[in-house]
Amino acid sequence: MTRKTVIQAKIESSYSVDPGSWAASDAIQVSNPQVTFERDEENRGFVRGYLGASDFLITARRAQISFDVELAGSGSAGTAPKWGPLIRACGFAETITAGSRVEYTPISTGFESLALRYVVDGVVHLALGARGTASMKLDAYGRPMVSFTFTGIDSVPTAASVSGSFSGWTRPEAVTPAANADLFIGASYATGALSGGTNTPMRTFSIDLGNTVSHKLVLNSEAIEITDRAVSGSLAVELSAGDEVSWMSDIRSGVAASIGFQHGSSAGNIVVLHAGSVQRRNPSVQDYQGNVLFGCDLTMMPSSGDDELTVCVR
Repeated sequence: MTRKTVIQAKIESSYSVDPGSWAASDAIQVSNPQVTFERDEENRGFVRGYLGASDFLITARRAQISFDVELAGSGSAGTAPKWGPLIRACGFAETITAGSRVEYTPISTGFESLALRYVVDGVVHLALGARGTASMKLDAYGRPMVSFTFTGIDSVPTAASVSGSFSGWTRPEAVTPAANADLFIGASYATGALSGGTNTPMRTFSIDLGNTVSHKLVLNSEAIEITDRAVSGSLAVELSAGDEVSWMSDIRSGVAASIGFQHGSSAGNIVVLHAGSVQRRNPSVQDYQGNVLFGCDLTMMPSSGDDELTVCVR
């Protein structure tokens, strides 16, 4: 039964080495899990005086594992959320300020990796050296979500009964005013908090980490690597006529702005996102239940390196 699916994840201490000692608490609370097995093959292509196929040599094995996770804190300020290892394996560093906040910021070297176990109805598929990318969906009056896609080196499956424990996963709040959900254009960020900027009525907001993930096939140096990153996004907001004219002028001139988003009403379950240099592109006028929304794409750029996006939970 496909409903009998459990996904577990652990940060690897040595690249592509099974950390072992798997526990029920390593389970990830997911929605929409999917796994795809990828193979690189070489056709032996024999010519033997008669028609017929030749067999294939399998030269490389990969597993692509994807799922959705709720974007929420740990329930305790300064304690890393359960999805922390996942974003770390997407090229983000984790910085913990005890009793206050946990921040995730992009890196360009020293990438961590995951061991992932995808268990379906008693069959355990193990992917090692996994790295990936993610996208966040933060639509008004919706469930705050992060969609992860990981690529790992596929191993031989085994049969085992695996259960999950999800007690450490925090229930999120819907993206509503009651949960202090706000989008600010022109906001600054410091020590886990946003300041300044214009509070802008928002309908949809998304962020895509845009990692390029590749499978390096070098003898004795095989690896899944993150080789590039281009953080992007989109939003749809409600603007006054004057603000829409101003936004169109900024888009035409390529003017960058900062964007901040916060969500959550209680300590330990507050999420703050901040992008310091964002180019708004491809404007559009959208109809939402007879109301006019202004939509655009977003390109989130680094200012001094590895600072184009900060994800904070506090």
